[in-house]
Amino acid sequence: MNNEVIARQEKLAQEFNALGDWEARYKHLIELGKNLPAMNPEFQTETFKVKGCQSQVWLHAAIDPDGHMKLQADSDALIVKGLVAVLLKVYDGARASDVLEAPTTFLKDLGFEGGLSPSRANGLYAMLKQILYYATAFEAIAKMKRT
Repeated sequence: MNNEVIARQEKLAQEFNALGDWEARYKHLIELGKNLPAMNPEFQTETFKVKGCQSQVWLHAAIDPDGHMKLQADSDALIVKGLVAVLLKVYDGARASDVLEAPTTFLKDLGFEGGLSPSRANGLYAMLKQILYYATAFEAIAKMKRT
């Protein structure tokens, strides 16, 4: 199976595993957050706020004409913004079907469950859940168009 999301997950795991300790990983997360493209301010509203995050996180998804998910996200907290950037590195530009077929265990493989506070880990999974909801909706729409 040629799944772009799985390939991105593996690349990210190599990137983070090469860093070693959590101090280096946190620095990398902060750097990723700083480099996250600016989110369109019109999407920084209650409608696009991710529920279940202690920090404010906004996540917007659209689908392009070729069937690729286009994600924009932002957070008011630097570490969380880095976590958002990690998710966008994996899922932005991917097909909804690839998103849904790929395992979600890569976050565990990155060591995030043990290295993050419980509230940050819960927020990370809330963001992932929202991306999966968007992918499910986009895939359902695509199926309807094919029939």
